[in-house]
Amino acid sequence: MTRYVRQLKLWGVWLVLSLAVAQGEESRFERGIVASVNAEATRIGVSILQAGGNAVDAAVAVGFALGVVDGNNSGIGGGCFLLIRRANGKIVAIDGRETAPRSASREMYVRQGRADTSLSQTGPLACGVPGEVAAFDYALRKFGRKSMAEVLVPSIHLAEAGFTLSAAQAERIASVKDDLAKFEGSKAVFFNNQVPLEAGQRLRQPDLANSYRHLAKEGTAWFYRGGFARAVDQWMRENGGLLSSADFAAYRIVRREPVETIYHGYRVVSFPPPSSGGVHLIQMLNMLEGFPVARMGEPTRLHVQAETMKLAFADRAYWLGDPEFTRVPRGLVSKTYAADLAKQIHPDRAVVVKGHGLPPNWESDVLKKHTTHFCVADVDGNWVSCTATINTTYGSKVIVPGTGVVLNNQMDDFSIQPGVRNAFGLVGAEANAVEPVKRPLSSMSPTLVFKGNEPILALGAAGGPKIITTVLTELVQILDLGMAPGEAVAAPRIHHQWSPDEVVVEAGMSAELQNALRARGHKVKAEKYLSTSQIIGRTPDGKGFVGAADPRVGGLALGW
Repeated sequence: MTRYVRQLKLWGVWLVLSLAVAQGEESRFERGIVASVNAEATRIGVSILQAGGNAVDAAVAVGFALGVVDGNNSGIGGGCFLLIRRANGKIVAIDGRETAPRSASREMYVRQGRADTSLSQTGPLACGVPGEVAAFDYALRKFGRKSMAEVLVPSIHLAEAGFTLSAAQAERIASVKDDLAKFEGSKAVFFNNQVPLEAGQRLRQPDLANSYRHLAKEGTAWFYRGGFARAVDQWMRENGGLLSSADFAAYRIVRREPVETIYHGYRVVSFPPPSSGGVHLIQMLNMLEGFPVARMGEPTRLHVQAETMKLAFADRAYWLGDPEFTRVPRGLVSKTYAADLAKQIHPDRAVVVKGHGLPPNWESDVLKKHTTHFCVADVDGNWVSCTATINTTYGSKVIVPGTGVVLNNQMDDFSIQPGVRNAFGLVGAEANAVEPVKRPLSSMSPTLVFKGNEPILALGAAGGPKIITTVLTELVQILDLGMAPGEAVAAPRIHHQWSPDEVVVEAGMSAELQNALRARGHKVKAEKYLSTSQIIGRTPDGKGFVGAADPRVGGLALGW
């Protein structure tokens, strides 16, 4: 076994390699690869590849499966961003982000002059119109080989048969049990005799299986104009919500133009607004390009990365929103603007960033109009990087009885009142205020990396705003420091989002590094872990695939 493979094993990464290992060769997959946060979902994706599907088919199958086994993070009651590199070399960005109800207003969460975040985070007012089903359907029809029914079959069986809850899954249910208990539909799924399901018990979801059967038989018409939309409409009217069957019928995905840059010879392509992730990932890479990153000592490199994060998030708070409603300056991804911002970075000390910058031509030149991440690639050259979400753990905590579908709480991603922090501690401004049919700002950052015209990496993460900084860190580690994907996905991470003014580090980071950041003037806060990530990549000879799923949650990367 090669030194490369031994190294990945030492990092404890769930890197699944081909069974036949020729002496002196790196283990790899030849026909395709899938990486996701859940082993069963990954295996379903691989089975679709083996049955003649392409990477798009497999990615959609993985997304549906995650809605069963990882429903605390994503599902058809939420939304997603799909970044696809087709076999013909063209790149497609599909925006399946949720939208605000048509009767939404910027004052809808304000009570006696103050925003009540409990309303935007839990219950009927927290829900936006789900977009995942529409996005998956579009991707399959335009770029896949399989039908909706074919990719749903494994997940229907999985939801019907159920699966044994792990300790981590049971902990997530327990962490929000009081809110889940408020809604009869949710109690029916996640409780047994008034007690939350525990580790070792089986979670069966026959209602969700039945909803998937309707999708398989009737397609998106059932979800957006049929039985599901009517059930949600009735429940919302009875429980003080705003979502209506008309909101569902009006939902449409949007094809977007990706954002990209050249970073140290690599072409990095990511998702545009309403994702803030792609814009600020590009912005931070552009800032870092002027520094000798590969030659820096680790304390200095982490300090400089934190400073770029701080500057980018200050801009995020002010400038970013749905491009259909907000003028998002193209100058945010300008190398000239990044170079000007980088002048504020001192290599030895933290600086105070008082507010947003002023990108060039900001008035006229605009960009056109809890979570999970998974990646798929196939031998024909199709690559998919997809991030999907219902927002926080179990979203709004609402399951409309009889559907089995957890509805999102994506409305909390709007700036519900100036200066009021959302569930992730982010503040926003007018650009991200609540408006009817508007898409809330997201941090999801599905990303593809190319060397020349050939894709070499697909990556992304889950974790709210920490998605953006995780993807940045992994790109630096792989492209500048030469780490293997498995090393990068397992290495300790840092995060800075401008407000609050602190560097958040993973508890596994050495005390020496944490003290080095403090010595440079940073307030340092340690957390158990910040995010989860998946990466797939090409082998150096370009003829095989390798992949890594985050060891923090025990995912799986598998191919054939």
